[in-house]
Amino acid sequence: MYHFSVRTIILSGIFLALIIIFTHVLAIQTPFIRIGFGFLPLAIYAAAYGPLAGSILGAVSDILGCILFTPGLYFPGFTISSFCSGAIYGFCFYNKSITIKRAAVAFTVSFVIVDMLLNTIWLSILYQKAVFAFAFSRFIKGIIFMPINNFLFYTIYKTLDKTIKKYRNLN
Repeated sequence: MYHFSVRTIILSGIFLALIIIFTHVLAIQTPFIRIGFGFLPLAIYAAAYGPLAGSILGAVSDILGCILFTPGLYFPGFTISSFCSGAIYGFCFYNKSITIKRAAVAFTVSFVIVDMLLNTIWLSILYQKAVFAFAFSRFIKGIIFMPINNFLFYTIYKTLDKTIKKYRNLN
């Protein structure tokens, strides 16, 4: 059973704010591709609190981010994608030793399922274009950024590992 403490709620709010800032404020956005680092706080949060908490935070961050930064442009498919990302990170990282290999597997699974499959389908529905019109550019972006994302997550997580374990055990 998931335990809600004041500390957990506060940390959830902090990570929610970080996800929204990294996804909507500090990102480069085109109609078809977004280059941002919102995955970092989501993956770290899911590693600390598990797949259920990570998926819920991912979905909530998508909804709030759209309300705050793109009013009128909400599409529920991307909320499903954010939910799935949080779940993938949680299943891959929660209560497990974080290694470069584990991080690479997690980001590859997320890339294939969420970025290449789900988000490409949502974009083709939104823009009424063929899936292949989006798939190639998204594939190139993914191949370029997967090693970068992997390195960033691993480095930041290992830096914060003791702090994360300390706060998780205090709940």
